[in-house]
Amino acid sequence: MRTPLALAAFLALAGPTLAQSVLGEPDGWRVHPTHKAYDTLLMDLKAEVKAQQFGLVTEAGPTEVAAQRGENIPGNRVVGVFRNDLAVTIIRDVPAAMIEAPVRFMVMEEPDGTGTLAYKMPSSVFAPYEAEGSERLADAVATLDEAFAAIAERATSED
Repeated sequence: MRTPLALAAFLALAGPTLAQSVLGEPDGWRVHPTHKAYDTLLMDLKAEVKAQQFGLVTEAGPTEVAAQRGENIPGNRVVGVFRNDLAVTIIRDVPAAMIEAPVRFMVMEEPDGTGTLAYKMPSSVFAPYEAEGSERLADAVATLDEAFAAIAERATSED
């Protein structure tokens, strides 16, 4: 039990660079550290999701519920988004692939209060359905990849 606690304490003291490197950028993921406050990044992400005409389908995070239990953990929010026209295309092509929707962004609070935005690329999420899908699935997934990159770029912009 001491090892996980010691690691958590070390990461908290080590600062955002080390904390971000623990997540790294796993295969198929995109990770965007920022200088924005966690709450600001979360608000900017939601605004960009709407600006790109995606629906915010789900939102969940352990931070507030943990606080109700007396636990203090960094902010962490998972935001599931999708666009209905792409959902219809995907479900018509490979109905089982819709188990992957909504595709999610994650906003994590770093020890210094800044936020990091991360997401698994839609092409990675839908890769298991590639063989049974047609060009329609490939086109929808390519559109999702482009849209997620645009949402992330705009949400993390320091402007």
